Amino acid sequence: MKVNIYYGGRGLLDDPTLYVINKMEQVLSELQVEVHTYNIYEQKNAISMLPQTLKDADGIILATTVEWLGIGGYMNQFLDACWLYADKTAIASTYMQPVVMSTTYGEREAMVTLENAWEILGGLPCPGFCGYVEDVGEFRSNSEYARIIEKKVESLYRTISQKTKGLPTSNQAVKRSILRTSQLELSPQESEQLSKFVSDEEYVQTQKTDIADLTSMFRDMMGQKKEDSSNEYINDFKNNFKGINEFSASYLFMIEGKDKPLYLGVNGDQIDCHYGKEEGIDVYMKMAANIMDNIVAGRETFQRAFSVGDMTAKGNFRTLRALDEIFSFQ
Repeated sequence: MKVNIYYGGRGLLDDPTLYVINKMEQVLSELQVEVHTYNIYEQKNAISMLPQTLKDADGIILATTVEWLGIGGYMNQFLDACWLYADKTAIASTYMQPVVMSTTYGEREAMVTLENAWEILGGLPCPGFCGYVEDVGEFRSNSEYARIIEKKVESLYRTISQKTKGLPTSNQAVKRSILRTSQLELSPQESEQLSKFVSDEEYVQTQKTDIADLTSMFRDMMGQKKEDSSNEYINDFKNNFKGINEFSASYLFMIEGKDKPLYLGVNGDQIDCHYGKEEGIDVYMKMAANIMDNIVAGRETFQRAFSVGDMTAKGNFRTLRALDEIFSFQ
């Protein structure tokens, strides 16, 4: 029989969970059980690889300390890695005993968290134990506490050796129905290979660089497309312009999705239309691209878009109303 212990604390000398783990190791060794302890904090740069150690274990112990709230970051990262990279077939036959010691409030909630996590992963939970420790020295010297720990370890040993079954739980039903699509659909071999890649910092940095390069390339491509598509507004304004003598005005359109505003300058029968910022604007307008599309297609007018709130405007409103007079969009 083989049992792995995963310690999710910070490794502090006065951590009561370390005393509990040492006591459990002694009892399991006396029962001729092969025990291996993994201090997660020592492997924080390779946590994604730890789930691969579950495959050969008959049972595991998840041990952590509540120092202020919950099971702590290292244990959370390990359980996340189990969800993403572990062999779920191996987990399905692996028993887990949660052990939580607390120096503050919340040890029972943390133990339930570990039980729920393991059930959702598809594993077999065993009755665990938890406790609040105010004085570590007193806790270690108390023989009654030592006997309780021994009994709990013996219970784990009997559960694994007898392959004790439990009743179905709602957590298992949740995994089968609601959560079945949220995890990666990979074979055990693919999951193991992926976990190796994730733990390889050089590989990860290379991938990040490649992704950044691709993002930049596609951003440039999209920018070019936006620039090309923006020309249609300029042509629409020029082709549908009918000047009014002695009328001059300047407009600036802020169109969502465009990097630059669209400038429109009118002076009699002359028109200047381009993208870019200008000074001395008479009317500023802001609208979505689909509203501008409707206007240049003749399905909407500037005045109506403003009145129903599809377009906002600031400046001379008499000049704003003139837009529908000097442009006849068909």
